[in-house]
Amino acid sequence: MSDDIHLGRRERLILFVLLGTGFMLSVDFSILNVALPDVGAGVGLSRTALPWVASAYALPAAGFSLLFGRLGDLFGRRRLFLAGVALLLLSSLLGGLAGSPQLLLTARALQGFATAMATPAALSLLLGTFKEGPTRARVLGLNGALLSGGFTVGALVGGTLVSVLSWRAAFFLNVPFAALILLLTPALITDNAPPHRVKLDLPGAVTVSGGLLAVIYAAVEKSAPAGIAGAVLLAAFWVIELRSPAPLAPVRILRRPTVKWGNAAGFVVFTMETAMIFLMTLYLQGVLGLSPLVTGFVFGVPGLAAMAAGVIAGRLIGRFGHRDVLVAGMAVQSLSMVPLLFIGTHRIALAVIIPVLFVSFFGHVTAIVAYTVTGTTGLAEDEHGLATGMTSMTQQVAISVGIPILSSVAATQTSQMSGLRLALGADVAVTAAGLTLTWLGLTRHRRRPEPTEPLPLGSERQLTASKG
Repeated sequence: MSDDIHLGRRERLILFVLLGTGFMLSVDFSILNVALPDVGAGVGLSRTALPWVASAYALPAAGFSLLFGRLGDLFGRRRLFLAGVALLLLSSLLGGLAGSPQLLLTARALQGFATAMATPAALSLLLGTFKEGPTRARVLGLNGALLSGGFTVGALVGGTLVSVLSWRAAFFLNVPFAALILLLTPALITDNAPPHRVKLDLPGAVTVSGGLLAVIYAAVEKSAPAGIAGAVLLAAFWVIELRSPAPLAPVRILRRPTVKWGNAAGFVVFTMETAMIFLMTLYLQGVLGLSPLVTGFVFGVPGLAAMAAGVIAGRLIGRFGHRDVLVAGMAVQSLSMVPLLFIGTHRIALAVIIPVLFVSFFGHVTAIVAYTVTGTTGLAEDEHGLATGMTSMTQQVAISVGIPILSSVAATQTSQMSGLRLALGADVAVTAAGLTLTWLGLTRHRRRPEPTEPLPLGSERQLTASKG
């Protein structure tokens, strides 16, 4: 923390609880990626079914983040956060004790539900604790640093931990930390439950969750029918929200430029970087012949730059604004990939890859922090859950679909290297296009006069409607 931001003891403990939860989840996710072959062997899961260890988690984590984020607004964020952490504790115990593929995949699905519950609730509680401005930007930057730190720690120590103990340790590590969070939270954080009963928009909840699940499943399994079903359900959700007297996700908020363009940028940032890491992992092990442990270090050491970016990004946003920092972070992420288009099949390529990863991870996390600030800016307190549910959903959906998308691009070529170069070229182009559209969208919004703040869209029509 810088000298100009002073936090009391209670605020520091709140940060420990809320940011620690995200750190714990990212460490667990990273270690399980490293331990995937051991996990499969331990419960008798076939090699072809291994991707479902990740997919069983990703489907509920992505499909229900928006729903649970809004439920936090309506029924209380603290209670939803506690329920998510409690479910994480129980599902981690189940995963650590699993002796069959069915139990293991069930545990992973429950962990996905726990993430969908706890992550947007934790972010909402952060927004409610720290007012919009430099302090909140710094706190969200610290959140990004710890998330990156979790992935880095998992990559660096995951292989050693699994070798010395067991793959089950990746699950059991969550248990004491989750128990500590459950003990501390009630004494530190107050609830925001509304004094009156709120009616849930059930049709909206069903269509958005079903639509997201179908779209993600379609991307993972390359299923056209599921993709069509998902598109139909999401279109139905939009129509329902336009007509509902108490919508789950009011369209006026979804149309807000900061929400719309912030999440669009976040989707591009996560989709492209996640896919790049996957493709480079295949390259490092399949082409350069590196071991999983060395591969972990290749990604883990540059992860230190990602941790630094999380801390620095908050300061940059306070000085230059979230729009400029978001676009700059995306530009760094995009341009840093260009040297990878020229790597060959010899290990000398590591002299290019490692510096590129340092720069890319720095730009990536800077963009993550900025998109989180952008997507949650200017909203009323009772809309924080929806905003954080959107940012969480964006992250989880992007992580789920990025790998299948760029893997399909790479598969169009006959050789691994030509496929890698084509996919990385698409990565650069998509990220560059995304930052251009984000810049234009947010610039038009900034130039548009706003009558009051916060006003969802800042237009004459919405102002008139709100008065009526």
